[in-house]
Amino acid sequence: MDRIETMKAFISVYEEGGFTRAANKLDMSNQLVSKYVSDLEEHLGVRLFNRTTRSVSLTEAGEQCVQHVRQILERIQDMEGGLGQLKNEAQGLLRINAPVSFSTKQLSPFISDFRKRYPAVGINLQLNDRQVDVVEEGFDLALRIGHLKSSSLIARRVAPIRLVLIASPEYLEKNGTPAHPDQLIPAHFLRYSYMSYPQDASPLMQSLKLSIKDQAAGLSCNNGDILVDAAMAGEGYALQPTFLVGDAIKQGKLKVILKEFEPEPMGLYVVYPHRKLMATKLRSFIDFISGYYGECPSWDQF
Repeated sequence: MDRIETMKAFISVYEEGGFTRAANKLDMSNQLVSKYVSDLEEHLGVRLFNRTTRSVSLTEAGEQCVQHVRQILERIQDMEGGLGQLKNEAQGLLRINAPVSFSTKQLSPFISDFRKRYPAVGINLQLNDRQVDVVEEGFDLALRIGHLKSSSLIARRVAPIRLVLIASPEYLEKNGTPAHPDQLIPAHFLRYSYMSYPQDASPLMQSLKLSIKDQAAGLSCNNGDILVDAAMAGEGYALQPTFLVGDAIKQGKLKVILKEFEPEPMGLYVVYPHRKLMATKLRSFIDFISGYYGECPSWDQF
């Protein structure tokens, strides 16, 4: 039994004063309207109408049922209208997870521009560098940086993330500028502790991986900003993304070394649970960020 159709048939018979007029209003047969009402009566276990050959009138139970059915149908109509509006307009709250350093350096202008374009969309932005479970932790989407492994999530690349080895002019003047990764000093490596070093990595990545094993008194940290500050202070060299060090390079506070050994760029990805029946607010965010940074982002223009 289609309960919504049976309720619509019941309320139409009441409002139109008969089965035939209700059938004309609903554009269905008289027999089908009668069946719907009979099914509802059987389901509820009460008679809703007193029927004669000339008239149809509500029973006491039918009078009570009218109020309930009207409320139910009105709420269904409100729900359909609200969901239809959500489908056609970007509105509602987006819960987003994103990396700390990228967000503090590069995400604020994007969020501001997005909210100007879609003022009815609220943003709840949570920052951390661990890989959250998007579904289990209730996020609509996450921004991730790296070479993404296969997962159940949908991922769209939205910008390149370039890694460069940097050091201060003072450090290079004191220790010399290396011409090959083999000339790096392991104890001077300022290491980002979340960095992975694949087996088939570039000579630079392999050298840095070996530096970790040999490192006894160096600095490691799970925050890139700390490592960049240490590099600018002349404490060593660090492998960091250009979105974090681009401005310092422009200002001459840091220099790129061993550029010819630079590893393959990673990517900035937006990841989300599914692409079917996607809320308009989510689709609008994905489309907006996909064209925002481009293939040569501002942080690479130094």
